[in-house]
Amino acid sequence: MQLAISDDLSDYIIAPDPGAARLTRAVEGLDQTGAPARLSVVEERPLTIFLNSQEIVTAMTIGDYPEYLALGFLRNQGMLKPGEEITGVDFDEDLETVVVRTAVETSHEEKLKKKTRTSGCAVGTVFGDMMEGLEEVRLPQVEVRTSWLYDLAARINRTPSLYLEAGAIHGTVLCRESRPLVYMEDVGRHNAVDKIAGWMLSTGEGAEDKILYTTGRLTSEMVIKTAMMGIPVLASRSGFTAWGVEIARQVGLTLIGRMRGQRFVCLSGAERLVWDADPDSVPVEDRKHRRKGA
Repeated sequence: MQLAISDDLSDYIIAPDPGAARLTRAVEGLDQTGAPARLSVVEERPLTIFLNSQEIVTAMTIGDYPEYLALGFLRNQGMLKPGEEITGVDFDEDLETVVVRTAVETSHEEKLKKKTRTSGCAVGTVFGDMMEGLEEVRLPQVEVRTSWLYDLAARINRTPSLYLEAGAIHGTVLCRESRPLVYMEDVGRHNAVDKIAGWMLSTGEGAEDKILYTTGRLTSEMVIKTAMMGIPVLASRSGFTAWGVEIARQVGLTLIGRMRGQRFVCLSGAERLVWDADPDSVPVEDRKHRRKGA
């Protein structure tokens, strides 16, 4: 069911492009009455990521921003360390590969031997110990105004997106205060957040004043990725997993879920919240315009 949409994308540095070539294809079938139906469906294609001469993983993705996806995946896996010199990122569309090159040769044989299948809808994979490096995370104690959360939810949910065009996809949005900055989509929410991590790494964008918004569940994987990126706040329309909440509390991450209309729930890091908005002043989310919370 499609939301009312807004054409104001002026705040976005990167906005969704639901009309982009190769992201969807038209498929013909039959509807519930047996009548012909034509539907726009999301494309999936493989992308193999190399770090120098070592093949790391093949990810299923919609195919946009492959360089950001590769950089973000490697950064979030701990295979690219902070400050490591990156000498090149080469994408070959025909071979469907991205090669990330660093000044110092790397080897991650031991890390690649241990992998964890995550709860991502497109089946994410984490190499090595999922919790590795979390004990060193120190998230900044910034304030988060509840008025920003209401504004972000309303703007993001009405932004033209591939989700509204074809469904079967997750979105993740990097925000500052009440402004959405970078909106990435993919078949797995882990891919979408890795693209944002890759963009931040490429541009040198800081994390201390950011909010990460996701359309998917607040799982352990999402909490770990957000914390490792140094972002202090993670929010979603959807719900929580117990391990996700436990890890958020361990690292001091502000975790906000079930953001729909006038409502939200904070299960970790509530000390950052500044309650400056009266929920009764927030418009009720019209049922016919509600976006699904996965």
